[in-house]
Amino acid sequence: MATEILMPALSPTMEEGTLAKWLKKEGDEVRSGDIIAEIETDKATMEFEAVDEGILGKILIAEGTAGVKVNTPIAVLVEEGESADAVSSAKVPEPQEPADEAAPAQGAPKEAPAPAPAAKAPEAQAARSEGERVFASPLARRIAREKGIDLAAVKGSGPRGRIVKADVEGAQPSAAPAAKAEAAAPKAEAPAAAAATGVSPAASAASVAKLFADRDYEEVTLDGMRKTIAARLSEAKQTIPHFYLRREVALDALMAFRADLNAKLESRGVKLSVNDFIIKACAVALQQVPNANAVWAGDRILRLKPSDVAVAVAIEGGLFTPVLRDAHQKSLSALSAEMKDLAARARTKKLAPHEYQGGSFAISNLGMFGVENFDAVINPPHGSILAVGAGIRKPVVGKDGAITTATMMSMTLSVDHRVIDGALGAEFLKAIVENLENPIAMLA
Repeated sequence: MATEILMPALSPTMEEGTLAKWLKKEGDEVRSGDIIAEIETDKATMEFEAVDEGILGKILIAEGTAGVKVNTPIAVLVEEGESADAVSSAKVPEPQEPADEAAPAQGAPKEAPAPAPAAKAPEAQAARSEGERVFASPLARRIAREKGIDLAAVKGSGPRGRIVKADVEGAQPSAAPAAKAEAAAPKAEAPAAAAATGVSPAASAASVAKLFADRDYEEVTLDGMRKTIAARLSEAKQTIPHFYLRREVALDALMAFRADLNAKLESRGVKLSVNDFIIKACAVALQQVPNANAVWAGDRILRLKPSDVAVAVAIEGGLFTPVLRDAHQKSLSALSAEMKDLAARARTKKLAPHEYQGGSFAISNLGMFGVENFDAVINPPHGSILAVGAGIRKPVVGKDGAITTATMMSMTLSVDHRVIDGALGAEFLKAIVENLENPIAMLA
């Protein structure tokens, strides 16, 4: 019997992708686990594994096709001995609406994204009590797991009976009012925004273009990454109650210590940056103030044991936040080497999902661009993010009361008030500052 192969959701934020390359051709045998195609997601180019077995009877989406929605049929498998004529009349699917199980929003689902191997197919297969397989999207599986829903008892409304987000959410009607309230919240600001600009925030592209019809402009089509960033940041600012804590750090002791270390490590080809020290200081601080090492998980807080620190890396058209796992246990030189590797692969979009998902906390450093201070937007489900500015030589009052000069660096901690209260956030930021101002003690 012919079986459709659907466009997979290879990352939690993927709504559509580009079918970059077919690695199998029509008539080839396909086994479960075979890599059959390369797909460009909103974050990376990833391999797509076959779930079912058979013969690749017909390719419905040609390689190089962009904007293929998740769950769109891209090929058809036939059984051994079945003629490919059985699917010869199959047509390339019409464009469809984004799949409801794709994550809505530095792209962020409302639940904590679970790290997943890069090459796994999107359909989860579990055994029903009578031995029949059940197909479910990753998001549906995650919601079911968190709510304690037995997928074997859920009827799927997706293609081929696949269980999607709406099916498992339907099992919890009490969640609907909150969802409606959340969806309605942004509308409250529409009248004021419309009065200021002449166009509602929800206006169509055509309405906005009409406003600038008499001006010269270039239209830039949004790629998957930019769409994801826009959705995630909109969700973050609308749903996360941010508050901000600010401190200045005296860097002179750290700069002297760094220069001494780099002189000794030069023969090994190691050169430590100030950012390496910041990563280490934050990782240690998460251990010193463990209640701040936490994420928001919808109806509960998850407190992590290891220090998994995400670091924002700017790339053309967007950014990645690769995660340095167990950063508190690693030496400065190990953190430096790992960060350089992750940043290099981020810029070529070669990171696997488990390398940029997770973490409880993030660092965004714009100091190298001369920015003195700024406020960063929290990357859900993180509990906080540290915005780091440039080190500036300025006059300060010394401990003896005399005016002197010092290299001072501004830092702003953006905090999710649902996860971290003011006093806890202040304690966490104090620990970061003390680690940076006493770097030798931090490494003891």
